[in-house]
Amino acid sequence: MKNSDTFQRFLFEDMGIRGELVRLDASWQAVLQRHTYPPNVSRQLGQALVAVTLLSGTIKFKGALIIQVQSRGPLHTLVVQATHRQTIRGLAHWHDPVPAGALSEVFGEGRLVLTIQNEGAEPYQGVVALEGQCLSAALENYFANSEQLATRLWLFADGQRAAGLFLQVLPAQAHADDDWTRLVTLADTVTEHEMLHLPFEDLLYRLYHEEKVRLFEAEPVVFRCSCSRQRIEDMLLALGKADVEAIIAEKGLVEVDCDFCNKRYQFDRVDIGALFSEEIKSTPSSTRH
Repeated sequence: MKNSDTFQRFLFEDMGIRGELVRLDASWQAVLQRHTYPPNVSRQLGQALVAVTLLSGTIKFKGALIIQVQSRGPLHTLVVQATHRQTIRGLAHWHDPVPAGALSEVFGEGRLVLTIQNEGAEPYQGVVALEGQCLSAALENYFANSEQLATRLWLFADGQRAAGLFLQVLPAQAHADDDWTRLVTLADTVTEHEMLHLPFEDLLYRLYHEEKVRLFEAEPVVFRCSCSRQRIEDMLLALGKADVEAIIAEKGLVEVDCDFCNKRYQFDRVDIGALFSEEIKSTPSSTRH
C-alpha cells in the first residue's frame, strides 16, 4: 500500500502554516503482535503512536520524544516513544473492562506528560491535565497552554492501520486567522477511511485542492525497541549487588522482560558474578601513590 509506514511534511505556501501526515502499517502491527490488547486499548495506543510520530516532526532534536499518560482509570498507563530516526515503540497497561468514550471514561483522572530526551542535555518535560473528548484534544490543550501555538491533530487507528493529520501555525510567522480557520474546517471533513487508506497526495488534493501546498519527501517509520542486554546489566548494577543476589538466592536466576517488545533477558549465578566482578575491576582505585 502506498504511504505505508510513512511520515510526510507539507507546507501551505505564504500562510505560515505547516502540516504533517503519518500512516503506520507494519510498525503498528509489530506493536500489536507483542501484546494482546482489547480494541478500546489498542485504539488509544495506535492514536498515541501516531501522535508521538507527528509531534516528533515539529522539533529539532537528537534523541527521543515520549508521550506518557498516567491515570487512575481502566486504562491507567500509556507510553509511546518516537526518535529522531523515526523509530517508534509503545505499550499500555489496563484493568478490564476498558470502555469506549471520552478520556474521563477511558483513563479516569490523570495527566499527560511530554518528555524530550535530547542527547547530551537534561530532559525537558511538559505536563497537562488529561482533559477533553479524545487524546488529540488533550494534546491540543498542551500546545495552547505550554507553547501558545495554534495546533490541531486528527488521529485514527483500527486493528490494521493507524494514521493521523497535523496542522500548526509556524512560530513567529504571520498568518491570517481566516486562513487557519479555513484549513481546520476542511481538515474536519476527513474521514477515518480516507486517513487509513487514501494515498497522501490524493488526500491532500481532496482537502486542499484550492490551496498552494508543498509536499516534502516522505520518510520511513519503523518499529524498533531500544532495549539491550547492556541496558539491563546497567539497571542491575544500579539496583546493587545485595538486592540482585537476593533475587538469585530466591529464584535461581534473574529474569527481566521488556514491556515494549516482550524480549526476556536471563541472568544466572555465573552471569551475575561476572557482572559485579567486572564492576569492581572497572571502578578506579582511590589509593594515591
